[in-house]
Amino acid sequence: MTAEERAQKARGAFFTPPEISQFLVDWAVRSPDDCVLEPSCGDAAFLLPSAARLVALGAQPTTSQLHGIDIHEPSVVATHRLLKERGFSATVTNGDFFDHQPQPFFDAVVGNPPFVRYQNFSGEARSKSLRAALSHGVRLTSLASSWAAFTIHASEFLKDSGRLGLVLPAELLSVNYASEVRRFLLGRFANVRLVLFEQLVFPGILEDVVLLLAEGRGTATHFEVHQARNAASLATLDKSVRQGFTPLANEKWTPALIPTHALETYREITGGNGFGKLLNWGETYLGSVTGSNDYFTLDSADVARLGLKSDEILKISPPGARHLRGLTFSQTAWKQLAKDGARCYLFAPNPDRPSKAAQAYIAQGEKLGVHKAYKCAVRNPWWTVPLVERPDLFFTYMNHDRPRLTTNEAGALILNSLYGVKLRKGMKTVGKANLPIACLNTVTLLGSEIVGRAYGGGLLKHEPKEADLLPVPSLATLATVHNDLQLLKPQLAIVMRQNDLLRAVEMVDAIILEQHLKLNKTQVAQLRNAREVLFNRRLTRGKGHRG
Repeated sequence: MTAEERAQKARGAFFTPPEISQFLVDWAVRSPDDCVLEPSCGDAAFLLPSAARLVALGAQPTTSQLHGIDIHEPSVVATHRLLKERGFSATVTNGDFFDHQPQPFFDAVVGNPPFVRYQNFSGEARSKSLRAALSHGVRLTSLASSWAAFTIHASEFLKDSGRLGLVLPAELLSVNYASEVRRFLLGRFANVRLVLFEQLVFPGILEDVVLLLAEGRGTATHFEVHQARNAASLATLDKSVRQGFTPLANEKWTPALIPTHALETYREITGGNGFGKLLNWGETYLGSVTGSNDYFTLDSADVARLGLKSDEILKISPPGARHLRGLTFSQTAWKQLAKDGARCYLFAPNPDRPSKAAQAYIAQGEKLGVHKAYKCAVRNPWWTVPLVERPDLFFTYMNHDRPRLTTNEAGALILNSLYGVKLRKGMKTVGKANLPIACLNTVTLLGSEIVGRAYGGGLLKHEPKEADLLPVPSLATLATVHNDLQLLKPQLAIVMRQNDLLRAVEMVDAIILEQHLKLNKTQVAQLRNAREVLFNRRLTRGKGHRG
């Protein structure tokens, strides 16, 4: 990557494929009298087609009709040059878009907002953007990326009849911090449309995007979704082929990606008594953070070599989640891992009376500088790892296929590569016996795609609050089907060892969805297809990330 490319990435400037800018401009600019703003004009990706569009509509565009803003001075110079080469001119300002007070002057605001993730979006730039969003009545969290406040601020430059056409990251649909943006868009505009892509459309860029088309002042009760294969197919997009989606209160927009009939069945099932949320079963929490797993986690040979006493080590599920493929993590499985050299122990000496062997290992850690690591440096003493409760169930929160619930029969503690689930009183017996089995159903698998979010490489991740929302069979359901699930368990274990997830799901669906909840085979097939739509979409983008 060149120095210019690194600088471009740092400021979130990803230049737009011409098919996309042309599509948005053709939609947004409708009259020869329209005034157009591109608020992050970069290389004039939207100003140039806007000028050409106005000419096609019979106008002779002037600097009073075409406006651009960009914080990057070389981009402003380039914009003037590119417009001049085509015989156009515009009012282009070098400065921070958030320093401009909104005036409802424009018929169309079009563009590709900068996308800088919260880790790199800090200081005055972040504060300014959050203040701008708040001035429009939207309180964004500190996790919000730059595009979120940009979208809100840009909306307020429009006339009441104006149109907003933006390229936004697909995070709009799924991340928690975008919930306020989603709420704002439906509360600000009379009509909201999204165009989604089957393929990644930015060459060499990993970001999945959607096109936002919002117009008119009003309150939209729903939004429409159009599906395009890629950027080139926008030219022939049939705008009559669309799906309407009315989100429930505080619901992500991810369900808009799945067919209507499947969504109706999913909502009916998850809104009834047969299903609840994982939160109903108990608390989900992150495992212990050591500050240095290489130092604090030990294998059997380490324990023997260091001469540590049995009360100075604790039994843990080894770092990672690869060993959690089955429905239970047994004492036998833990012992086998320990025998095979896995890091199954946590260094945990008495903070008041460490043995000489423990003191020697502590001194070794200080010699290596472990005590200076952030999590260690803020602890007193630095070598005492704060422990979380021993969970009833393990929850794998980073997955390629699905989150896995595993019963903790070994009684092991967990590190932060896993979540723990502590079941509520009165629910432990049924939950430990049946919940990992019962979650191998299509509604839960579909729900995991809806409440989670896709990360690089196609990984599906669940934050703790997202895990809480995972739809799972209710206590009443599992109490009713307990005997059937237990009879199924041996056969299911064989199928899981063969890594045949589809067969396992079919077996569980037959008991929970078909026999107990009385879904017919067509409904179950629709739900499976909906899960495949989201699953394959995530994996397709994962291949794009890896490529």
